[in-house]
Amino acid sequence: MSRRLISSGSVFEQEIGYSRAVVEGDWILVSGTTGFDYSKMAISDDLLEQTEQCFQNIQAALNEAGSSLADVVRVTYILPVATDFPRCWPIMRKYLGDIKPAAMMLAAGLSDPRMKIEIQVTAYRKAEG
Repeated sequence: MSRRLISSGSVFEQEIGYSRAVVEGDWILVSGTTGFDYSKMAISDDLLEQTEQCFQNIQAALNEAGSSLADVVRVTYILPVATDFPRCWPIMRKYLGDIKPAAMMLAAGLSDPRMKIEIQVTAYRKAEG
């Protein structure tokens, strides 16, 4: 199976030179994804709205790859303010609570001061059969 690149249409992907996701065999690697609504190229000021949009963006990339959040095996959360992390837990639980992937949280600066969270996932799509 050959490598397949998935784009969200974000100008960032073109400007920086990356893909929203890369499909390699049964693996789907989704880049760090922020709360930008790419259809409007806008981002909410609210952390929880950004978290929700992150998951919607990730879900869209996984769907395009023929996968879903149910296939997520690893997630990394990056927040500029570590103490904000617990506020996001209900949304994280909404999307991944039944899946329970391996997870890690980092506190680090993000590339745009409007960004309050970035989420990266790895999914493994099991062969049908």
